[in-house]
Amino acid sequence: MDTLENLRGKIEGAKDLKSVVNAMKAMAGSNIIQYETAVSSLAAYYYTIALGIVGYFKAEQIAAIEKPKGFKNKEEVICAIVFGSDQGLVGQFNDSMANFVSEYFKALTGKKEVWVVGERMQLLLSDEGFNTSKIYPVPNAINGVTPLITEILNQSRKSQDNENISVFYIFHNKPKPDSGYIPVMQRFLPLDQQWKDDLQETEWPTKLLPQLAGAVRPTLATLIKGYLFTSLFKACVESLASENASRLEAMQRAEKNISDQLEDLNKKYHRLRQSSIDEELFDVVSGSEALKKS
Repeated sequence: MDTLENLRGKIEGAKDLKSVVNAMKAMAGSNIIQYETAVSSLAAYYYTIALGIVGYFKAEQIAAIEKPKGFKNKEEVICAIVFGSDQGLVGQFNDSMANFVSEYFKALTGKKEVWVVGERMQLLLSDEGFNTSKIYPVPNAINGVTPLITEILNQSRKSQDNENISVFYIFHNKPKPDSGYIPVMQRFLPLDQQWKDDLQETEWPTKLLPQLAGAVRPTLATLIKGYLFTSLFKACVESLASENASRLEAMQRAEKNISDQLEDLNKKYHRLRQSSIDEELFDVVSGSEALKKS
């Protein structure tokens, strides 16, 4: 049975927990601003890079891309680069992504390899039967994204040069325009005919044919380098924005639950306190009546 002292302790504990939730809520809200700003600026930059590559295809009249050589006598190995989180209190952020990867990645043919950004995602994917060969920490701020992306790009380049992995896919959560997020998948490498067909969904905005200014090969190399870096950078930042949005929603739900719990505890406390006061008054009145009779 609850006592006044017990209820008082529960109320103080709930207040302390609410202050922690408020602090995490404020931190998530602050992080969302920087990540959403990066997402919006990257969208325009990514479109510019894609448009530049499409313009290159048109200017050089490239109709098809030859299939890359290699992997002739080897089983095709496909790799999923999955962005998750290192921290909890993010709702269904990791679970929905793990289910999405399991559904789409298992349907692909070939030997599979998984690179994961975030320890919690690695644990969930292990439960789904995937073996993780590389684990990267999640950046704590926007300044930590570039070193992470550079490392992944270097590792993917080495894997392709050594003919260890033939195809790369990117899996990450992407913020929705209104609120929330959705899991998405993107074919990252190789840069073959399928990549060209997907990229050319970005239509050239005018009827005028583009022209290249400068040497052909350096221009293409710069565009490709920018495309690969921006693709991974964009995926990482969108994942971070989605993670903090999910954490903010979780903190808002927790704040509401704690407020409701506090309200119930305060009601119980005041009822019990009033009941104890009534009992004391009843004892005083009873004692006074007994003294009068005697």
